[in-house]
Amino acid sequence: MIIHRLLLAYKSYDYKEVTTLFIRNETFSSFRRNYPVVFTIAVIHLLLFIFMNIPFFPLGDWIYEVGLGVNLFVAQGEYWRLVTPVFMHTDLMHFLFNTFALVLFGPALERMLGKFKFIFGYLAIGILANVATFYLAPLAYAHLGASGAIYGLLGLYLYMILQRKDLIDPGSSQVVIVILGIGLISTFLSTHINVYAHIFGLIAGFALGPPVLKNATPPYMQARRRPVDENEVGFDPNRWKKRRFRMNSQIVKNALGFAFIIIILLGVINQFLL
Repeated sequence: MIIHRLLLAYKSYDYKEVTTLFIRNETFSSFRRNYPVVFTIAVIHLLLFIFMNIPFFPLGDWIYEVGLGVNLFVAQGEYWRLVTPVFMHTDLMHFLFNTFALVLFGPALERMLGKFKFIFGYLAIGILANVATFYLAPLAYAHLGASGAIYGLLGLYLYMILQRKDLIDPGSSQVVIVILGIGLISTFLSTHINVYAHIFGLIAGFALGPPVLKNATPPYMQARRRPVDENEVGFDPNRWKKRRFRMNSQIVKNALGFAFIIIILLGVINQFLL
């Protein structure tokens, strides 16, 4: 019933109103060049996942033991465990879901905020989610994963939807609301998910919205402005809005549908594997 309602919501989208905020059409090299922070974090996810899952690889066991978020060890002064879990995954579906979400939702924010503010916000949200886990979960509780930071990104987008509508278009707002709805439903359906990190990551992202997004500008305002003459095509501040009407609606629909279905499948498969 829940999946049926979500699919109905997906079919009801007005795709003519969807911009390229969450559509990735870069090549591998251009993505790496344009979004270095998101790319670097995704690579760290991948390398740590590989290291921790290589059989009989001593370094992998050491990484897991030293980096795992264990409340008891944090209470004993091992405060780095509030940071390291943000980059670690041992479960394949967990790794794919979080890394896919980072690549989907991270680039627009990195472009809006800049590299340094983005990494500051991402780490601050992830740490705050783990601090909440430390104070609210039992001392024996152990956890890892970037879910808290990912939900923090959604919290930033939720703040845009409610308070900074100049930074996000209606179509992208719909995408965020639907994905957030799916995520919150899956959070409470499984007993193996760090509910504290999900909920307080979302809250932390929303709470950090005012300072983090204070001087943010939408992507269409970030093109290089140059003096123009009568015979030169200059910067058009409405280029982003105009582009959505020139965009092939079927391509947009297919791209969003693919992202939507992948996230649902990863979440459902993860429930069966846990």
